[in-house]
Amino acid sequence: MPTENPNQTPGPSLRLEQVTPVPPHLGRRLFYFYSGAVLLTGLVSMLFADLLWRTGWSASRTVLLILFVILFFLMAVGCMHGVVGFILRRIGDKRRITALKDFKSCDLAGSSTAIVFPIYNEDVLRVCEGLRASYESLRQTGQLERFDFFILSDSTNPDKWVEEERRWQQLVTELNALGRIYYRRRILNEGKKSGNIRDFLRSWGRRYRYFIVFDADSIMRGETLVDLVKLMETHPDVGLIQTVPGLVNAESLFGRIQQFANRLYAGVFISGLNYWAQNFGNYWGHNAIIRTEPFMLYCDLPQLPGRKPFGGHILSHDFVEAALMLKNNWQVWMAHDLEGSYEEGPQGMIENAQRDRRWCQGNLQHGMVVLAQGLRGISRIHLTLGIFGYLSSPLWFAFLVTFNYMRWTYRQTGLSDLATPSFNPYLAGVSATAHAFLVFIICMSVIFLPKILALVDLAFAGDRRRSFGGLTRAVASAIAETIFSTLHAPLQMLWHTAFVITILLGRGVNWGTQVRAADGTSWLYALSRHWGHTLIGLLWGFAVFKFDRASFWWFLPVVSGMVLSIPVSVLTSRSALGHRARQLGLFLTPEEVQPPREIASLRLRLAAHELSGESAPRRLHAGLADAVLDPYVNAIHVSLLREKQLNPVYAEALAAFRGGSVQSRVLGERLLLEGPEKLQPQERLFVLTDPDTMAWLHWQAWVRPPESLSDWWVRSIRRYAR
Repeated sequence: MPTENPNQTPGPSLRLEQVTPVPPHLGRRLFYFYSGAVLLTGLVSMLFADLLWRTGWSASRTVLLILFVILFFLMAVGCMHGVVGFILRRIGDKRRITALKDFKSCDLAGSSTAIVFPIYNEDVLRVCEGLRASYESLRQTGQLERFDFFILSDSTNPDKWVEEERRWQQLVTELNALGRIYYRRRILNEGKKSGNIRDFLRSWGRRYRYFIVFDADSIMRGETLVDLVKLMETHPDVGLIQTVPGLVNAESLFGRIQQFANRLYAGVFISGLNYWAQNFGNYWGHNAIIRTEPFMLYCDLPQLPGRKPFGGHILSHDFVEAALMLKNNWQVWMAHDLEGSYEEGPQGMIENAQRDRRWCQGNLQHGMVVLAQGLRGISRIHLTLGIFGYLSSPLWFAFLVTFNYMRWTYRQTGLSDLATPSFNPYLAGVSATAHAFLVFIICMSVIFLPKILALVDLAFAGDRRRSFGGLTRAVASAIAETIFSTLHAPLQMLWHTAFVITILLGRGVNWGTQVRAADGTSWLYALSRHWGHTLIGLLWGFAVFKFDRASFWWFLPVVSGMVLSIPVSVLTSRSALGHRARQLGLFLTPEEVQPPREIASLRLRLAAHELSGESAPRRLHAGLADAVLDPYVNAIHVSLLREKQLNPVYAEALAAFRGGSVQSRVLGERLLLEGPEKLQPQERLFVLTDPDTMAWLHWQAWVRPPESLSDWWVRSIRRYAR
C-alpha cells in the first residue's frame, strides 16, 4: 500500500470554489416540471372523485380518493420524466455537464485519481477480471499513470480473504501493476460500505484529488474514466459526477428483461430527471467520480439516533452524501449521456427482492434525514422520491383493499348500480361504467406513455435502433417486457409491503453479499419463497369473484401475477430461456449486438476460467488450506499482515481483534490437531490475523508426521502434493 496519512481528520489544502444558490433557470425548470405533474394529478383526481360521488359518498371513498391522489402523483412524476426527457432528446438540451464547456482538450497533468472497489465476500474472480478489463482499457488511453486502483475488502469469510490476496497478487503480476493496484482488508468492518470508503480516505485520501467508486460488478471504459476526470478539472465547483450505468452480461431471462428495460427506457427517464435536477443531482453509490477534499470534509456520516432499523448507520448513504455536498455549495451532476459505464444486475426475481430489502430499509431511514436542518430543497425531493419508491407499494396495496371493501359494503346494501349524473358537463351523458373506463385508460396511458416515447425516440436514432436488433424486435421485446412487468408488479407490491411492515416493526436487515450469478431458482426454493404470494392471490381472487364478479376481470391482472409467481420466478431465472430469447432476437441491447472491447474481454476471460474449472466452487476451507500449505500464498498473507503492523492504528486493531499471540498459537495448535471444521469462524479469523502463527503453521504442517495432524490436513497435503 502507499504511504498512509496519519491524520484522522484532515483539513483543507485547497481553496474550495463555491457555487451560487439555486440559479433562476433551475427554479423555472422545477416549477414547470412539478406544475405539470400537479396539474395532471389534479385533473384526473377530479375525474376520479366525480366517479366516486356518482354512487354516493362514504368514508371508504374518502380514503380511496386520498390514496389515489398520492399514487397518481407519483405516476405523473414518472410520466413527466419520460415526456420531458423525450422532448429534450429530440430537440437537445444544452444544460448538460458534458455540454457546458469543452472538456475534451483538458490536460490531466497534476491530477491524481483513485479507483476504489469496496467488496464484501464477493466472487473474487469476477471482481479481479472486472478490474482487469477497466485497467487494460485505461492503459490504452495513455493516462494510466494518473490513476491508482484499490481493492478495499471488508470480507469476513476466511476463505474469501485468502482468495482475495492470492488473486490480487496474481493480477498484479500478470498486468505488471505493482504500485498501481493495491489491496487492503479492514480488520473491523465498522460502518459497512461507507465506513470502508471513509477508512480508505482517512489513510490515503490526501494523495488523490479525486476518487471513483466502483461496485463489485462495475466496469468502466478507459475513455469514460478519463472523461470524468477531465470534467472535474474543467468544472472546479463540481463535487460529484454520477454516470448512468447500463446493465450488461445478463444470462437469465429475468436478467435480460431487466437489462433491456434499463438500456431502452433509462435514456428518456434520466434526461427528464436531469432537466429539473441539473447541478443539484444525486449519487447512486458507484460508477461516480467524487472530489476528495469536500467529500472528506463534509460527508463523514453521523449515526442516526434511536434503535435499529431506523437508527444506527445510514444504509443508503449515497443520497445523503450527495445532499451534504449540495448543502455545502458543491455541485452534483448526472452525466447521463456519458457512455461506457456498466454494471450487472440480479438474475432472478427472488435475488432482486433480496437486494430491494436492503435498499428499502436504507431509503426508509431517509425519513429521519429529509427534514434535517440546512438541506437543499432539491435534496429533500430526491430523498422523498426515494422513500416513496418503496412506500408506494403498501399504498397501492391499501388502495386495492379499500376498493374491494368499498365494493363489498356497497353490495351488502342491496342497492342497484344506478348512478347519478356527473357534475362535469362533458360527462353528463356518460355512464358510470364508461366513466370508470375513462379513468382507467388515463392511468394506463400515464404508466405506458414513457415506454412508448422511448420506442419513438429509438425509431429516430438509426445507429442506436440497429444496436437493439432493429425497431421490430425492439417493439416485440417491449411488449414482452410489459407483459412480464404486469405479472411482476403485484409481487413487488407484496414484497415491498412486507418489507415496510417488518421494518416498521423493528426488524432490520443483515449486511449480506449480493447474489449476481444466474444459477437458476429451484422449484422447491421458489415454493418456499412464493407460497404465501400464491395463497394470497388465490384467496383474493376467489373473494373478488364471489362477492364482486363485475370487478373480477379488472382485478385479474393483479391476482394473476400472485397465482403464477412460482412458475414465473423459476422459469425467468433460467439461463436457457435467456439464451433462447437472444436467439429469437428478443431483449437485445447494444452491448450484446456490438460488445465494447471491455465487455467482450471480460466475457472471454470468464468463459476461459469456466472451461478450465477455475471458477468452479472450491471445497470448504480451501482458502485456509492454501494460506497454510502453499508457500507462495502463505508468504503473501504473512507479508501483508506484517506491513499492517507497521501502522500503529492497524497494529492496535489487530491486537485487539485477535487477543494476543498466545491465544492465536493455541488456536493454531487446535487447527492442526482437530482440523478447521472444529474451530468457529471467528477463531479461524483470529489465526489468520496473526503473521507469526501463520508462518509457524506453514512450517508445522510440512514437518509434522501425519499422526500429529488431523485427517483433514493429511488429505489436504496429499491433494496439494498432487
